[in-house]
Amino acid sequence: MYEIENVLRDYTWGSTTAIASLLGRPESGGPEAELWIGAHSDSPSVAHLPEDGTRSPLDSLISSDPERFLGAESVAAFGPRLPFLAKILAAAQPLSLQVHPSLEQAREGFARENEAGLDARAANRNYKDDNHKPEMIFALTPFEALCGFRAVDETRRILQHIADAFPEGGQAPTLVQALLGDLAGADEGAGLRRAFERLITGGQGVAEETARVVAALLSGSPLEPYQAELGTVISLNEKYPGDPGVLISLLLNRISLAPGEAVYLPAGNVHAYLHGLGVEVMASSDNVLRGGLTPKYVDVPELLRTIDFHPVAVPMLDAEKTVMDQELFRPPFKEFQLQRIELGPDEGPVPLAQAGAALVIVVAGAVYLDSPKGDLELARGGSAFIAAAEAPVNVHRVAGSAGPALAFAVTTGL
Repeated sequence: MYEIENVLRDYTWGSTTAIASLLGRPESGGPEAELWIGAHSDSPSVAHLPEDGTRSPLDSLISSDPERFLGAESVAAFGPRLPFLAKILAAAQPLSLQVHPSLEQAREGFARENEAGLDARAANRNYKDDNHKPEMIFALTPFEALCGFRAVDETRRILQHIADAFPEGGQAPTLVQALLGDLAGADEGAGLRRAFERLITGGQGVAEETARVVAALLSGSPLEPYQAELGTVISLNEKYPGDPGVLISLLLNRISLAPGEAVYLPAGNVHAYLHGLGVEVMASSDNVLRGGLTPKYVDVPELLRTIDFHPVAVPMLDAEKTVMDQELFRPPFKEFQLQRIELGPDEGPVPLAQAGAALVIVVAGAVYLDSPKGDLELARGGSAFIAAAEAPVNVHRVAGSAGPALAFAVTTGL
């Protein structure tokens, strides 16, 4: 077992307080958006090597003996790399509207951009690697997000509510009427594609009509029964005035997660995190195609090729309880699963759910990990990488530590 240090990313949308408060450490003074926990080559964690007191980037350590660190089954399924990446994510402002490619799309797109000679860090690069990026988010605080296309009938009712919000005799924006027409056909996927494409390619016309919609909503027109959806339009326009993502939000499920709830996001799912603190887990990739709410590059043709335009129910992910008292969140992806481990003063150890390598981070109290090959104590904010060869591992609360212990562990879903 290796204690690890993790890389903090300071994206501008990050909270200045949430991650520091969660992990019990001083604030940095700037935005703290994501704490990356894993072996992604862009920001690998650093492992403390107890053998000689030195340190090693986690990706380099794993590459020295992949089968020992990852396990033969993981190497056979995913190759000689850690297949998952965990993050503590703290959004104080909305993230970009985005979608992630399938594995086949990522491999093809990465090869295509390499053949075209695009620099790995070019602003117009879509594919940073050849992997897909399915993900999940577990809410630690109330967490707000947009996630996948909602049922078309409900979207039409919201758009009609906007059309009716204009004063008597006033003309509702032609864009709203056009979107209603786009969504009128029997083929819901085709209608959503037409509406999305109209907004993402509309340029200045969409910006002007968005301003009219927001002005009508701010004029005292009732937001109920769509306060969350229409309030989101207003708040997004404050941050990104006229951006196509402002009205695209009306096509998407608007969700509010309570602490302890989780959703998963497959390839093709258009989404945006709006506000909150959570544990995010994903396949180890940084492939993102953006669709608005950002000044960054938006590749419209590639975006349209990647999006799944079918309406979906919110992909909630319920916890499973095993006979060994393990609380697991298992999305329909083999790359990862998340274990929540809470230990009160009188509660015994919980076995670590481990299929291959595992990552552990402690967010309250203190724990110690023990296996036949050694043990490791982690205080609040501490984290560890556990090699496949270390299994089985039990997680104990440190006797005498204050309050219950709470930790999260990630392993593969094999």
